[in-house]
Amino acid sequence: MNASDPLAVIAQFPGVPEAVDEARQAVDKLYRHRVLRRASPAVSTESSLRGARASAAIEGVDVPLDALRRDEIHDPLVQGALRVSAEIGRLGSTWRNAPRQVLARLHSVAAAGLVPDAALGRPRSEDETVLGRPEAEGETADPLNLGAAPSAKEAAVRMEGLFGLLEQPTKAPALVLAAVVHAELAVLRPFGVADGVVARAAERLTLVEYGLDPKSLVAVEVGHLELPYADGLRAYLSGTPEGVARWVQQCASAVTLGVREATAICEAMQRG
Repeated sequence: MNASDPLAVIAQFPGVPEAVDEARQAVDKLYRHRVLRRASPAVSTESSLRGARASAAIEGVDVPLDALRRDEIHDPLVQGALRVSAEIGRLGSTWRNAPRQVLARLHSVAAAGLVPDAALGRPRSEDETVLGRPEAEGETADPLNLGAAPSAKEAAVRMEGLFGLLEQPTKAPALVLAAVVHAELAVLRPFGVADGVVARAAERLTLVEYGLDPKSLVAVEVGHLELPYADGLRAYLSGTPEGVARWVQQCASAVTLGVREATAICEAMQRG
């Protein structure tokens, strides 16, 4: 792989250019919707709410959207997903230049109520394991069946590599970078709790700040909920070109499905 621009190499894996182009066209079509001339902030707000619900559902806490609107759900993971969605708009300008700071903040709001305050925003140390949410009988620390998380030392090394990808120029499309950011955070589990929520927020933040979806309209988390999420991450974990390509294609499909969700929001607003 080209050490100077590894993302550009991934962007040319078989099937990836076509999937990325299809997603790009879907986003472009969404941005031409007439409702967005006057209501793009409202669409973004609704998309973020639906995205938060979907992100929590992927973690195993599936709640009705209407109940979220009525503020009836007090599960800490769901509340964390909602806080993360609200935080994305405030962190965008910092993401390129200080990704460590942004991830620490995302974890702090995602994991509040799930871990002691001293652990919020702090990567797990060598003597800590990845924690699950053991409230439900039979629940495990590996609900996606990804296997044991890397050691804290290995995770830290790979996180440094990820920060380097975020900071260096690349010819790869934003979607490819977002897919790699998402997968690395999801499989490395650098914090040990709520890593999936942070990973999906970081993907959305990357799509916004690197230009694919600057108004944060696309409910990409809804797309991931509809797709075989864990299978895609396990394909990425294989480390093969085919596995990585499958994951990037799946992220492109999640964007396309997220566009469909955002379009439905626009249509509902148009009907009044």
